[in-house]
Amino acid sequence: MSMKRRHLALAGAAALAAAQFTPAAAQAQGSDAAAVAAAVEALTKAMLAGDRAGMMAVTHERLSYGHSAGRIENRQQFIDPLANKTSVFRSLNVSDQTIDVVGDDAIVRHVLRGESESGGRVNPVNIGILQVWKKQPDGWKLLARQAFVRPS
Repeated sequence: MSMKRRHLALAGAAALAAAQFTPAAAQAQGSDAAAVAAAVEALTKAMLAGDRAGMMAVTHERLSYGHSAGRIENRQQFIDPLANKTSVFRSLNVSDQTIDVVGDDAIVRHVLRGESESGGRVNPVNIGILQVWKKQPDGWKLLARQAFVRPS
């Protein structure tokens, strides 16, 4: 059987792809995914408690935070109302979470349910969330977040 150049190229590509999925690579992916999951949980707890230091610890200084109604906020605009208790979460529950780590970035998707209160009004929360996390020397930081209305 003669091998053509394209066969060699395909074999080389397959070998490179297989090398990326070694047990060590899978373990590194798993430990990064676990660290991202812990950061998501820390953010959720800090949001629920209105904990400014906790939210600051897991958010990137260049955070872009998108609400399901279309409002876009920076880090300070996101944290201040929660920390100052002008907007509070009465309950929060994260479910159906997926985490995909790509190098120093991670894509997180989940469903966020609960209740929020702002201006004396209690509102149900049932939204989809897409987050982008960035690995930094001091841990994973939320760089971008976009909420969206879930289909009924």
